[in-house]
Amino acid sequence: MSLILNIDTSMETAGVCLSKDGSTLIMAESRDQKNHSSWLHPTIARLLEETGHRARDLQAVAVSAGPGSYTGLRVGMAAAKGLCYALDIPLIAENTLNVMAFAAREQLAGADLLCPMIDARRMEVFTAIYRNDGTTVLPATAMIIDENSFAEYLLLHKMSFFGDGSHKCKQLITAPSAAFVSPPYHVGYLGRLSFLRYLQQEFTGVVYSEPVYTKEFYTHTKK
Repeated sequence: MSLILNIDTSMETAGVCLSKDGSTLIMAESRDQKNHSSWLHPTIARLLEETGHRARDLQAVAVSAGPGSYTGLRVGMAAAKGLCYALDIPLIAENTLNVMAFAAREQLAGADLLCPMIDARRMEVFTAIYRNDGTTVLPATAMIIDENSFAEYLLLHKMSFFGDGSHKCKQLITAPSAAFVSPPYHVGYLGRLSFLRYLQQEFTGVVYSEPVYTKEFYTHTKK
């Protein structure tokens, strides 16, 4: 039996779920991106209480490690690492784009290539390309989208674009082989994937784990 706490604060909607052997026991979401940090720990405590579990019952903690919101990634990773360190249990860190593609595969069986996109402001997205069998064609990258983006792939393949970054790309990527879709996504998919990682003992070192930012963080300071 594997009881895993799954945390995803990488995007606008944050999610937490408890999963047992890959099945979701209970799940909660928050759309208030500015308050992910204050929402997360009370929600974890509430989900444990409502399912009759204690923190020490957990066998692992899984976290969506990015790319995504810089602040959200730090919030989720810090919480996951703190719990794993305190409870002496393994950490499972999963690429956010990979979880999105994992969620989409069963719903988009007709697509040759899957292209999840996370909004990175202006015309930039965090993206990757996966085959329908889960293998990676293009690793996670930050990309500024224009009318030539993905042209070499679209010549030979049907591609499905999805995620909150795909909406602004629809007017630029107009090839007949491009489909813009909205498959459902929630943290329960991380729970299904983390169970597979748990069975394969694919864990991440707690001490040196960091979010997958994909690009440098820039901030402006007041003069």
